[in-house]
Amino acid sequence: MSVFRPWVFQGSLTRKNYFEGWYFKHVSADKTQVWSFIPGISLSPEGRQSFIQVLNGRTGASQVYEYGVDVFSASKKELNVHVGQSHFTTEGVTLDLQNNSQKISGAISYASLEQYPTSLFKPGIMGWYSFVPLMECKHGVVSMNHTLKGGLHIDDTYIDFDGGTGYIEKDWGSSFPESWIWLHCNTFDSTHSSFTFSVAKIPWLGSYFIGFISYLKLEERFINLSTWSNARIEKLVYLDNILQITISNSSCRLEIEAANSQSGPLKAPKLGSMNRIIKETVDATVELKLSDSSGKTLFHDKGTRAGMELIEKILIYF
Repeated sequence: MSVFRPWVFQGSLTRKNYFEGWYFKHVSADKTQVWSFIPGISLSPEGRQSFIQVLNGRTGASQVYEYGVDVFSASKKELNVHVGQSHFTTEGVTLDLQNNSQKISGAISYASLEQYPTSLFKPGIMGWYSFVPLMECKHGVVSMNHTLKGGLHIDDTYIDFDGGTGYIEKDWGSSFPESWIWLHCNTFDSTHSSFTFSVAKIPWLGSYFIGFISYLKLEERFINLSTWSNARIEKLVYLDNILQITISNSSCRLEIEAANSQSGPLKAPKLGSMNRIIKETVDATVELKLSDSSGKTLFHDKGTRAGMELIEKILIYF
């Protein structure tokens, strides 16, 4: 079943009001460069297209390269996506992009991918929610952390990604939620760790619920703190560009503080059409502190070049 392989193509080109997109993040070894590439498809009454979105985390500048669906292909057996002359797999990306204002070419290969741990009843980051039908959007984490080799020519500049850090996730369905927060970091100062948090207002069967998914992958431990794993959000506050979150379960508490930074516009789906504009930064900073039930600190680290999206309507639910 494809539910156990969220990284593969979940849809078909005959679908209506449907989108599917993969998110590839790249941070150079010295952390001076961070680039995200989002290949995908949009199938709606307004039009049928494939695309690649590009976000420069250092400046917040973004570009959208649009194509027909005839130059899009994706495998239902593995992560293997073609859009135009560009190619995206779990082994790396090859890019060949050009428009009136930007040209990108080159290849980055991946090694030592850390796949999100799965089981029969928890096939991905959504846990048993992966089996729930009629949800407008589903989410998967493909690689929590991997190393990079290679580089890209962006206009007249060569960017070296040798020894850098990568991350891959994806979404598919009809629409992004009305409101949400997304936070990700795997470039911490002192440890080889990876962290993701997402909370959203999720419509379902004529009503809605507030659900969140989160994990912290340490060097020798994996901790899931999500709605489906009986964790709870104790605190969620956003003030003066600072996001503070506290999540806990019966055995531990995770305190999160993230600072927003330079953001750029990206297109997001609504009923399959990529006509909604959101803001994303991949230059946020994040600080995490994990404690056990007695208050003893188990982990404390800071990260940079973090990804962050915040649609502020979600704040009214906390």
